[in-house]
Amino acid sequence: MTKGDEILIIGGGIIGGAAAYYLAKQGCSVTLLEKSSYFGNGGSSRNGGGVRQSGRDPRELPIAMWGIQTIWPTLSDELEFDCEYYQEGNLRLGKTEAHLKTLQGLTDKAMACGLDVRMISGDDARAICPYLSEEVIGASWCPTDGHANPMATTLAFFRKARQLGVHCISGEEIVSLKKIRGVVRQAIAADGTVYEADKIILAAGFASRLILGTIGLDVPLYTLLEEAIVTEAQPPMFYQMLGTAAADFYGHQTKHGSFVFGAHSGYEMTNLDNGTPINSSLAASACCRGIMGYFPALKDTKIVRSWAGWIDMCSDGVPVISETEEAPGLIIACGFTGHGFGIGPAVGKLLSQMALGQETSVDLSPLRYDRFRPVV
Repeated sequence: MTKGDEILIIGGGIIGGAAAYYLAKQGCSVTLLEKSSYFGNGGSSRNGGGVRQSGRDPRELPIAMWGIQTIWPTLSDELEFDCEYYQEGNLRLGKTEAHLKTLQGLTDKAMACGLDVRMISGDDARAICPYLSEEVIGASWCPTDGHANPMATTLAFFRKARQLGVHCISGEEIVSLKKIRGVVRQAIAADGTVYEADKIILAAGFASRLILGTIGLDVPLYTLLEEAIVTEAQPPMFYQMLGTAAADFYGHQTKHGSFVFGAHSGYEMTNLDNGTPINSSLAASACCRGIMGYFPALKDTKIVRSWAGWIDMCSDGVPVISETEEAPGLIIACGFTGHGFGIGPAVGKLLSQMALGQETSVDLSPLRYDRFRPVV
């Protein structure tokens, strides 16, 4: 069976959902496929919620800046759903001189790109967030950063896309792509169904690498396991997005009072039988000990839920958002390396521009696929 559509999107996370919405908004016929049983089943709905510019690689920073300036402030109104977006700034914390050196390097690179970010003292950081411990001796501060609700935002895009006529199909795993007369036109599902489109957008996380391999392309991706925790609701304390120079945890307080924290402790575990990510009491405990070193006021707060999940990592730390000479008709969007949520709406809009042959609002050349070609 062959199904034809103008644009086919593979991957039901925030990138795919946002692209589907913006394309449908311009009158395109769109089909979106997701291999799991529901949309947003990956990292898009299970992350720390950061909508940040600080701490980003200069190659992707322009996307984050553009998205925060033009999309996030009015996104809840546009999607007619509360994305719980707070623009209360981002503190990236340091406890040692080595931490401050790391933060200074990131700050200098961001300032060179025009971002309003600066180094502040520990006392200045405590003036912004009085709950910080005395161990914090400095921080970087970006007042235009913030956070949002990942699940609400991701599902709001799908809700709106459906309202505009996007054909969303869950439980449909794409296993290969096929060229017709040199142009990528078909996607073949595990059950043999063939989907055909004028343009195909591949935004399937780590699975993108396997799918790309069927037409001789490769993006150097690997997976990293991280664990997250959610606390019981607390009285309003602070709404800054938090991170550390040591990258031992990140998170924020939600609109509902609970705290959401993510961490990579080194204690995360996988099921050795099938590679399924599973929760680990060791990882959760290590995460909590780290957080208490920065926020002792949270020491008696109860953890109500935790989970573990895979992050699709790109070898050089930034995503691939690109068309390719080797595969005309295909647009690749993968390898977001754990920070795709915050730029997800902007990337979706940029992908819609690419698919329609329009000039993109942000220069994406630093994120091209061909940056991995060997130098000869």
